[in-house]
Amino acid sequence: MYPIVRREKLADKIYLMDVKAPRVAQYCEPGQFVIVKIDEEGERIPLTICDYDREEGTITIVFQTVGASTERMVSLQEGDAFEDFVGPLGCPSDLIHEDIEELKKKKILFVAGGVGTAPVYPQVKWLHEHGVDCDVIMGSRNKDLLILEDEMKKVATNLYVTTDDGSYGFKGTGTAQLQELWDNGNRYDHCVAIGPMIMMKFVCKLTKELGIPTVVSMNPIMVDGTGMCGACRLVVGDEVKFACVDGPEFDGHLVDFDQAMRRQAQYKTEEGRAMLKLQEGATHHGGCGNCNS
Repeated sequence: MYPIVRREKLADKIYLMDVKAPRVAQYCEPGQFVIVKIDEEGERIPLTICDYDREEGTITIVFQTVGASTERMVSLQEGDAFEDFVGPLGCPSDLIHEDIEELKKKKILFVAGGVGTAPVYPQVKWLHEHGVDCDVIMGSRNKDLLILEDEMKKVATNLYVTTDDGSYGFKGTGTAQLQELWDNGNRYDHCVAIGPMIMMKFVCKLTKELGIPTVVSMNPIMVDGTGMCGACRLVVGDEVKFACVDGPEFDGHLVDFDQAMRRQAQYKTEEGRAMLKLQEGATHHGGCGNCNS
């Protein structure tokens, strides 16, 4: 069992938990994720790692209630435990494999939307700990839905906060904030965008026009976390990829966002899943090519 040692409500329907999982904490890196199960009957829930403490043996997860399983998670309190807490899964951020001195020469920008702030945070924190500067744009629909602002202030070189309704910070989207920064002479060599699919799509549209290489995290489309359910199948360039085993990070300028969003909506119904299996054949799943459910 994996006990919850801290539980906090960050915003409406958004919660943070610190979970005791020493082996996961020992080996995880920024950009990876875990799969949690409340109990034997519980659904597998993939969640990106928000933070980790190797000495304490804890993993920090942030989740938003969107269905029955995450609603059940909300009922868990400090002292309760997850039956399963599997990880680290997926590939770490590419940035942590680059030469530190080369990274220090780059102007790096992160664009975080909504709950996407949670997976952005450990990457920015890791860069800060290694002496690498980076700017962060973090946004939400309104001030009440902003999360981890104080934490991000401590590790970002420059933090730009946006709200769609203008209730706090810059009024507008993260994309609009990026355009303003660019118009004011700010230049970036690398961008990482994490958030809702539609937000990542428009960030990539702009960064492609501006000539900024951009990485996106496709964790919003993961379900099973092993490549076997087929939910996170996407097209990157001319190749079929699975976010949970090949990613979750990909070249944002090569991701077919329209196809991924259509597929995400279709996958929500049993009829839609059956049609996807028929249309995609052996590429419907990552590795198995069979549909056993």
